[in-house]
Amino acid sequence: MKNTPEVMNHLYQNLGKLFFAVAAADKKINDREIESLKKHVTNYWMDLENTKDHFGSDAAYQIEIVFDWLIDEMPEAEEALDDFESFRKNHDSLFTPQVKDMIWKTCDDIASSFNGKNKSELVMLSRIAKILGR
Repeated sequence: MKNTPEVMNHLYQNLGKLFFAVAAADKKINDREIESLKKHVTNYWMDLENTKDHFGSDAAYQIEIVFDWLIDEMPEAEEALDDFESFRKNHDSLFTPQVKDMIWKTCDDIASSFNGKNKSELVMLSRIAKILGR
């Protein structure tokens, strides 16, 4: 995956928005959803490539930073998903089959992390599947 550090940072920031949208689909975010996200960032997203953020940290941490910021702000989940969808449309080359699979796995695990998937999360996952072309 060859892209500028700026574009890669924006990818991770928009992934933070996407994963927030999944967690916030039912208008509440549980600690297990947050733990699931952090596990995925550490175990998968940090290994994707080597971009650093403005502070010299792995840019994948932007996922957590944006996710945490959105928890504090609590916008509508749909708004965060719309932002991700717009980014996806403008940066199609970033969304390789590997990245799409990682996105789907992360979304699915977040949605399943607390008592399985509820109706709101299933609707959100359905929309994400369309956005990813699944």
